Amino acid sequence: MNRITLEPGKRGGRPCIRDLRITVYDVLSMLSSGMSQQDIQDDFPELTPEDILAALAYAAEREHQVYSYKVQ
Repeated sequence: MNRITLEPGKRGGRPCIRDLRITVYDVLSMLSSGMSQQDIQDDFPELTPEDILAALAYAAEREHQVYSYKVQ
């Protein structure tokens, strides 16, 4: 997870890949639109396969978090 960085003011404080201006959301959006890892790397050669997997791992970890809601 050390590939995911958060910097206030960069891309609205959204989680980015390393210190690049490519967000986790950008990578997930490209994958969900049908782009392959190779397609993404062709468009963004600064990304590594490990960066793309880190974005998926970050999203999976956020989804795994348990949320508790108080019913009023």
